[in-house]
Amino acid sequence: MATYFDPKAWSPLRAVDLGMDLGRRLFDQSWLDQWTSFTTAWLEPAADFGAGTVTALMPDVLMTLLSEGILSQFGGREVSATLLGHDLRATLHTLKVRRRGAHFQTKTVLTGLHWNRHPIEELTVIAHGVRLVPGVPTKVRTSQLDLNGVISLAALLDWINGWQPDWELAPAPDGLILARHRRRRIKALAEAEVTDNVLSITVHQAHWRKVRAPKRFTTLNPIPLTGLPSEARIKRAQRVGDHVIFAADLPAITGSFDLAQIRSAIVAGTTLIVF
Repeated sequence: MATYFDPKAWSPLRAVDLGMDLGRRLFDQSWLDQWTSFTTAWLEPAADFGAGTVTALMPDVLMTLLSEGILSQFGGREVSATLLGHDLRATLHTLKVRRRGAHFQTKTVLTGLHWNRHPIEELTVIAHGVRLVPGVPTKVRTSQLDLNGVISLAALLDWINGWQPDWELAPAPDGLILARHRRRRIKALAEAEVTDNVLSITVHQAHWRKVRAPKRFTTLNPIPLTGLPSEARIKRAQRVGDHVIFAADLPAITGSFDLAQIRSAIVAGTTLIVF
């Protein structure tokens, strides 16, 4: 399997004399001048290159400028972003890019992530089939996103309690979940696991008004997880101690960004916006 390459080693960088460390030059005026010339060429291909050259060269150069600029400014630090209408804040540890045929693949590792104020302790995102489409604004398209992460059990239950009105969930001893119905006097101890987008729930005990329910009434069939937001598919979710380890994927996603705003955000260390 091919490994993630060092963007500074690409031949397009050598062709445009950007072989030195972009991180050290992030705040240098020449770096801004080079970015300006590239973004101008990206928006107006005839300005600096022939159309055929731009088609092959500019995506590589732009992806390098974006990845190097973002990692140099935010690597090991907190980054904030607005991503398709969702607020995101996290510490950025890894941002790698490699070319896969006609498209790119990116790998991002975040910790201390807050997604719309919901905390996720660690998240790795691999974007497949990434493609940049020139224009105003510039479009970015992915064929699939693979997500692997760790979330605390308390945070996950708080998240679930916020969108479903019937049950209040809380951690219980022995790796179980205590579920209390908000209107009826029903309590249950259960455990759950997700495999291949199917939720399996095992009820260990259930009581109604202090009367224990027969086991035949607490046997639940597996539940397919259809209709999740953005057609998400949960491949695996399993409790390990006080945490839940999960893996999910999302189908094709399209977003847009303003090159000038991204450039300014990298230099100033402010919010990155993809809409």
